[in-house]
Amino acid sequence: MFASSAATVPADRSELEVERSVPETRTSKSALLGIDLGTSSVKVVAVSASGKILGLGSVEYPILTPQPGWAEQDPEQWWNATARAVRQAIEAAGQPEILAIGFSGQMHGPVLLDKAWKPLGNAIIWADQRGASVLSEIEERVERRILATVCGTAPAAGFLISTLFWLQRFDRPRFDQLGAVLLPKDYLRFRLCGDLATDPSDAAATGLFDVANLVWSQAVIEKLEMPIAIFPKIRDSVELAGKLTAQASEDLGLRSGIPVAMGSADQPAQAVGNGLFEPGRGSVTIGTGGQVFLPMAAPLVDPEARLHTFWHADHRRWYLLGAMLAAGMALRWLRQTLYGGTISYSEMDRRAEKIEPGCEGLFFLPYLVGERSPIMDPKARGSFVGLTLRHEASHLVRALLEGVAFSLRQIVAAMEETGATVDDWIVSGNGLASPLWRQILADVLGRPLLRGSDENSAERAAVGAAIQGGIAAGVLKSFEEAKKFAPVFAQVTEPNQERALRYEDAFVRYKEIYPSLRDWFV
Repeated sequence: MFASSAATVPADRSELEVERSVPETRTSKSALLGIDLGTSSVKVVAVSASGKILGLGSVEYPILTPQPGWAEQDPEQWWNATARAVRQAIEAAGQPEILAIGFSGQMHGPVLLDKAWKPLGNAIIWADQRGASVLSEIEERVERRILATVCGTAPAAGFLISTLFWLQRFDRPRFDQLGAVLLPKDYLRFRLCGDLATDPSDAAATGLFDVANLVWSQAVIEKLEMPIAIFPKIRDSVELAGKLTAQASEDLGLRSGIPVAMGSADQPAQAVGNGLFEPGRGSVTIGTGGQVFLPMAAPLVDPEARLHTFWHADHRRWYLLGAMLAAGMALRWLRQTLYGGTISYSEMDRRAEKIEPGCEGLFFLPYLVGERSPIMDPKARGSFVGLTLRHEASHLVRALLEGVAFSLRQIVAAMEETGATVDDWIVSGNGLASPLWRQILADVLGRPLLRGSDENSAERAAVGAAIQGGIAAGVLKSFEEAKKFAPVFAQVTEPNQERALRYEDAFVRYKEIYPSLRDWFV
């Protein structure tokens, strides 16, 4: 168990530890439940103790934008969607006995609770940009170098550090009502079992956490004049948090008393689901955003603060993360803008596939909501550059797919510049289920990409959540045993050497666009 100086509602730990040591009997009709609270939807999987996905549920919810640059979600919509998705997964799995519940969730953005533990309005999620206006003031109070080396990351818009500081400066009445702040998956767990806490992997992605010592950074928090009491206690991802309450069991259609694990942030969870623990193999994910994830045996900090050093769900590991904000989000925007949402993504792929690589000189910067890695600029804006009369809608689609791939390559290059080494990459996320996007990325990176080839290769964050629940409840012994849950990466997308050379030239030009436009963005 990890210690923290923050105070919150205590739990009866002794009862939970006893229960963990005496796991429930496995039967052919038993399963672990994994809940992954994403940005666009919540996904729930029921997984057998051998790693087979028995049932899946999924329910979407909107991103709310009450003002330009703001991005919020209603925690009550999360809860209602989770209840529906759990029932879907359980029904699809044939009503198995659930042995444990684990969590995965979108990172960075807080759920704000008052002193009675009720939400103070909407959650302010990771895509929110209002905190951009206070980044310079944060760095005046706390040196950027200290933030990068102690907290593992420079501050960024959408991170807990900048959102809370913005509230302190511009929404003081709400800030003064704060009793606690939770990360998204932690709010779901609070609703399930009444536990107010978080785990090191989610805390490490706030910009306020000491990633080497695994405690809230009291020095940073004090310099920003925030009350440390609002930050939740820290417990390991595979520690038991409590048991499913009677009210939650009624809402979700489950029996009460099921062991509930702490869980982790979504990137460590997908790594657990993919068996990514050892250095040398990384992952590239395209969902709403895009992420490049690399497990590390020890913290590795980017001196230029282009990347993030965070804590893995496996307490033996850290990881290096580069994140871009608009990947699948950008494609969804273009689909709505060009076609009114009336054609499928596969049809968009079919049309874009007819366009030659490089789109006849057309480029796309995917900075629709600013950008994080590697440019770390909340003022950056999306741009099509090089339009001519020859360009049609299909060119725009392919340019977007290529632009996201170029941005991911910039993140990979930044990782290599810090001294990280990578033997191979696996791919996950709905975006890279597209054969075209996957091939473009392989060509742009000039490297083969590995993907699971069966139905169990999907929803790896939710599977990782289920694994953590299984370890917490004693159904699984360790992360080593859980490696059997990883898919077989038999599907390999090899780069085409001719296209890779063309993309090499295009990438050189792509890197010149943002520096040329940077001073123009406001």
